[in-house]
Amino acid sequence: MFGTVIATVMLAVILAVSSGAGTAFAQTTPTPAPDISSVYSIGGIIRDGDEPLPEVEVEVEGPAGFAETGVTGDDGRWSVSVPAVGEYTVTLVPDTLPAGIEPRDPDNITRTVNLGTTNTVNVLFPTGAGTAVEENVGSTIFTRLIYGLNFGLLLALGAIGISLIFGTTKLNNFAHGEMVTFGAVMFLLFGTVLNVPIIPAILITLLLSAFTGFAQETFLHKPLRKRGIGLVQAMIVTIGLSILVRYIFQFSIGAGTQTLDTGLTATVDIGPATITLASLVSMGVSIVMLGLVGLFLTRTRIGKATRAVSDNASLAAASGINVDRIILVVWVLAATLTGLSGILYGIFRQVNWSMGFQILLLLFAAVTLGGLGSAFGALVGSLIIGIVTELSTVWIPNDLRYAVALLILILVLLVRPQGVLGRKERVG
Repeated sequence: MFGTVIATVMLAVILAVSSGAGTAFAQTTPTPAPDISSVYSIGGIIRDGDEPLPEVEVEVEGPAGFAETGVTGDDGRWSVSVPAVGEYTVTLVPDTLPAGIEPRDPDNITRTVNLGTTNTVNVLFPTGAGTAVEENVGSTIFTRLIYGLNFGLLLALGAIGISLIFGTTKLNNFAHGEMVTFGAVMFLLFGTVLNVPIIPAILITLLLSAFTGFAQETFLHKPLRKRGIGLVQAMIVTIGLSILVRYIFQFSIGAGTQTLDTGLTATVDIGPATITLASLVSMGVSIVMLGLVGLFLTRTRIGKATRAVSDNASLAAASGINVDRIILVVWVLAATLTGLSGILYGIFRQVNWSMGFQILLLLFAAVTLGGLGSAFGALVGSLIIGIVTELSTVWIPNDLRYAVALLILILVLLVRPQGVLGRKERVG
């Protein structure tokens, strides 16, 4: 029953604010595609690291003289509809790549694909390690380092929320990824669809995010704790909530990718690297917010009480601390930070219905790497994950970068099981 209540509360926020803008959302969502059983397509996405490459051409040739050219859009995606199953040849046109960008393997720009058991085939053409980049690998590394720092900082905002919740309740919240998505979707609605100025749109999004944290604790997790529900059962409830909310997002905004309109489209040169103004602002906001969280935890009475509850909830309660009140504060703070993380992540890599779920494993990895229950450990772990994932794309395909980050996690835990800033605990 309580799962239904909390889902209703959270989704009421989503549906209530979007009901008045249904027409606007419809304008930004592509027209539903016809039945996929009668449609075949070949497509993919072309990026330089995390930057989508528009206006890049890909030639597709197939049976019966079929020939068509796909062109990437602003999000780097291209797609070509083909008439039937069969073997097709897909060729990247290198001359249409932006200046300074080359295929990772210039001798392998033609792929042969077979449409048979599936309606759609994705073809990837990695870029970023061609001859032009090899001549300036130092510049590439520096650029990836900056983007890695940005990625790590926005991961930290979400990971600290996970760490605070785990520290005070020992609950692994698998719905945390949807809290990231919530922030991005609400900012998309107010900032892009309804054209609310950027600062008010951010404030509204953060207030709504804070409310979802309040609702989850008040209507779901606190009643479950009062009933003596175990942590495993509570964790399973968060998994169910995650699935439900995720598909509500898909229903609300569609399965496509949406672009946030921030107006910060200018670029800034930092040494040999060129980054967008939006990324630079994102880094600044993340640093300021993380600094404020640090001050809150170390200098305020509530912050110190939060750390006390995290260390030993029973002892904190015996000393007069209202543990339930502290947990509520933690949920609200965690949801607010995670909503902000969603806004910044949406600016960094665009918005889609499953974006939070896609990085959920990285968030847990950052928390584990830094030390379970340690907010500052979550920051350190996030920075390690962010920098490693971005730097790895200099040498390996972009799609393998997350695997490298998780490999680093495994190696660190083999040497230091408690994490970078975690404390050793005696068992038995």
